[in-house]
Amino acid sequence: MLSYAVIFLIVAIIAGVLGFGGVAGAAATIAKVLFVIFLILFVVSLIRGRGR
Repeated sequence: MLSYAVIFLIVAIIAGVLGFGGVAGAAATIAKVLFVIFLILFVVSLIRGRGR
C-alpha cells in the first residue's frame, strides 16, 4: 500500500514538472488517500499485535 502511494507521488511530481496540472493534482490526491489508509492500517495492526 505504501509503495502505491510512493508511485503516485512520483507520478504527481513528474506530471507537475511537465505541466500536467490536472493529472498531478489527481495523482497527489490518490497518494494522500493511500498514505492515510496505510497509516490507519498500520496503527490498527500495532494495536492488535500488542493485544496478543
